[in-house]
Amino acid sequence: MYKIMVIEDDKKLQELIKNHLEKYGYETCIVEDFSQIKKEFINHSPHLVLMDINLPYYDGFYWCRDIRTVSKVPIIFISARGSDMDQVMAIENGGDDYITKPFSYDLLIVKIKGVIRRVYGEYSENNHNEVYEVDGLYMHVHQNIIEYSGRKTELSSKEFLLLYSLLKSVNQIVSREELLEILWNDIDFVDDNTLSVNITRLRKRLEEIGIDDAIETKRGQGYKMVSNWSR
Repeated sequence: MYKIMVIEDDKKLQELIKNHLEKYGYETCIVEDFSQIKKEFINHSPHLVLMDINLPYYDGFYWCRDIRTVSKVPIIFISARGSDMDQVMAIENGGDDYITKPFSYDLLIVKIKGVIRRVYGEYSENNHNEVYEVDGLYMHVHQNIIEYSGRKTELSSKEFLLLYSLLKSVNQIVSREELLEILWNDIDFVDDNTLSVNITRLRKRLEEIGIDDAIETKRGQGYKMVSNWSR
């Protein structure tokens, strides 16, 4: 079942769209906090977004660009603004399609089906889940980039694997043996020194984006990532 996020501040229209989508078998999620749309998008991880342009705080063009920093999920704009320039801006800001209000729900469903076929069809790469987030620390999975409070840095593949493993077990000890197994491949020789060096480098990368003392060494056991950076 495909999940569709509806970003529409008109409560009546929001509910009508939601009910119509669910009637056709789509799962829906609704944005509750219009000042945190990117965060809600990441938390819900939808397959497609329906985005109004006139929204509280920032307009839909802004949020489309913001979502594009973390995902290639298709975005269809729905707006009462029907000028050619608005439609051009929607595409240039990362949108995939545009529907002018008022619209027929049959047209909406056809547009959604067409985009889903194109993006998630047999010959398409389904890479919508591209971001992992813990307490405001974002991991851009296909870019080896981490982001916190607007600051970004790029990790090596080994650093990225280590961080991902530690974050999956945040506030818990991950054994050295488990981390060594994660780093192991058929090309590179991996030992305790390799692990220690990469942990040191990872700590420096985290410091670059404002996260200090997040990885604790547990002697004789392994390492623990402590989620104290958001306090």
